Amino acid sequence: MHNQVALSLKSNYAIFSPYPNTLQNPRPSPSAPNTRFHHYSVLKCRGIEIPPPTNHRLGSLGGAAGSVEDDRVKSLGVKEIDVATLGNLCVDIVLNVPKLPPKPLDERKAYMDELSKSPPDKKYWEAGGNCNMAIAAARLGLNVVTVGHVGDEIYGRFLFDVLHDEGIGMVELDELNHVADMRDYETLLCWVLVDPRQRHGFCSRADFSDEPAFSWMSALSTEAKMAIRRSRIIFCNGYGFDELPPRLLASALDYAVEVGTSVFFDPGPRGKSLSTGTLEERKALEKYLRMSDVLLLTSEEAESLTGIEDPILAGQELLKAGIRTKWVIIKMGPRGSILITPSSISCAPAFKVNVMDTVGCGDSFVAAIAFGYIHKLPLVYTLTIANAVGAATAMGCGAGRNVATLKQVVELVKGSNLNEDDKFWADLLKAHSDTEKITVLTKVVLNGNTHPLQLASLQKVVSELIPKLEHAQRKQVKAC
Repeated sequence: MHNQVALSLKSNYAIFSPYPNTLQNPRPSPSAPNTRFHHYSVLKCRGIEIPPPTNHRLGSLGGAAGSVEDDRVKSLGVKEIDVATLGNLCVDIVLNVPKLPPKPLDERKAYMDELSKSPPDKKYWEAGGNCNMAIAAARLGLNVVTVGHVGDEIYGRFLFDVLHDEGIGMVELDELNHVADMRDYETLLCWVLVDPRQRHGFCSRADFSDEPAFSWMSALSTEAKMAIRRSRIIFCNGYGFDELPPRLLASALDYAVEVGTSVFFDPGPRGKSLSTGTLEERKALEKYLRMSDVLLLTSEEAESLTGIEDPILAGQELLKAGIRTKWVIIKMGPRGSILITPSSISCAPAFKVNVMDTVGCGDSFVAAIAFGYIHKLPLVYTLTIANAVGAATAMGCGAGRNVATLKQVVELVKGSNLNEDDKFWADLLKAHSDTEKITVLTKVVLNGNTHPLQLASLQKVVSELIPKLEHAQRKQVKAC
């Protein structure tokens, strides 16, 4: 993310107590220790619905063999959901401030306390975290469900309403029979602060805690397992570690592998700190890096995890270390993106746009990669649409409901305005000429190119992408 000030290694989220104007949703308050919670939505997105389970308690992911829940979940083999996001549901509070928060911990805490004295006006609220990816994916015509946790207050209701309006289902991650403290249950907030130079700072109360925000969670709910099983892809990012225990994230990965759901993982800036974190964090990070089908990283993040500066070599190292890894995607910011497989390298320059705000660009990019993966598009086509979705989001202000619309993406692709830098790509690819297949997206294709470099004509890519995007538009309109 460009022009961004990283203020915290621990978390981008806050546990904030909104107390006033609490709204009642279908779940009762967690104050009663043995209450059975009812969830906002039981796996319902764009007409897909699973009826709620009976009142059996699912004690752990690896429950007793032959249990009613396990038999029921394993019997659901149809992948009717395209993408499920795992955790990382929060409300962004976006505020313009004269200066970004101070770095010293005690001063930052005082700054946070001042912000938290009264709930901000609703006009400053926005869906954040994995909601960005979920909304972008839904706008591409994909069936999406979020698997996570929100509280029983005004912020939780706000998130539910936003996702519902986008045709996205919400499934509670944990059984919620054991919440002792109301503050542990509340929706996470992220204070997104923007200074006069348009630099972003992220503040949260969780910066002052060594434990994940929802450390009380112990096992996936039956509904969460159903969502994972019925999804083609489950997406997790590094910020999920700020709210969910590593063991729970690892168990979700194990279950996804068991039921044949592809795993997408973007470690983000948290990858570096997780790699030197607790033993449990390091083990869970290593498992995601080795067992995910698709890894997505910026070039800086790839270097921090591998120690290799060359983004292609870093991606190939991650690919070799993986057990199930099929794709490693390196995001190169305004340069474009690279998709690496065991036998190929695909490169696509970015689109030229007037950048207003880079928040949410990476999340939108992931949604489009999922679109290409599900529809089995040629690799360079997948990068092209991902670059377009990320760029279209950058043209707006903020994320959440402000991520790219499908109409904007179609217009941008039709415009075919690439940020080409032939020297950059030639220098980068020079050391990898022994790769079996190298494909580069370009506006001009010259005759006489020799193996292994293959130039993909932007005109041809666009002519074949547009019908798919327009079909997604029609599907989206029909769903509405």
